[in-house]
Amino acid sequence: MSEWVMKPKPYVPDLRRLGALCDSNYQRIARLRLLETPGLTVSEFELYRETEYFGRVQIQLLQKARYTETLLLEQTHNGGRWLNNPQMTVRVYHDANMAEVISCYRDRHIAAVNNYPNRFMHHPDEKMQINSFLADWLDFCLRYGHAPLSQSAWSAGDEVL
Repeated sequence: MSEWVMKPKPYVPDLRRLGALCDSNYQRIARLRLLETPGLTVSEFELYRETEYFGRVQIQLLQKARYTETLLLEQTHNGGRWLNNPQMTVRVYHDANMAEVISCYRDRHIAAVNNYPNRFMHHPDEKMQINSFLADWLDFCLRYGHAPLSQSAWSAGDEVL
């Protein structure tokens, strides 16, 4: 008598859902007014609600090309003892009106699909989850972010790296 062994179906990314998420993240970044300020390379703002302090967010322009920008989003001076400080590199595609996470914390590359289990225990849909986290984090920034602390711009001749 032979045993039937069912193999799990391989994960297939939902590109329509990922595209919609990247589109909405672009809109969230635009609402933070980071895409509308020419020459802006660093923006910082505080996160707080009434008497609760959530930390400080810094957004830095790492690279600028004709149709894309690369941003480093980082939360520092977190108010909670047990909270991690998110740090993400986000590629912004102006021609497609999309923004996607290209690295998160120490992960240099986020694969669209991961075999599971894997060495780092990344989920099969890790890319979707990280971009969903970016959406939640940007919503949090839009809700609790207050007055830019500082903004600096490069002069017209400086190169952004």
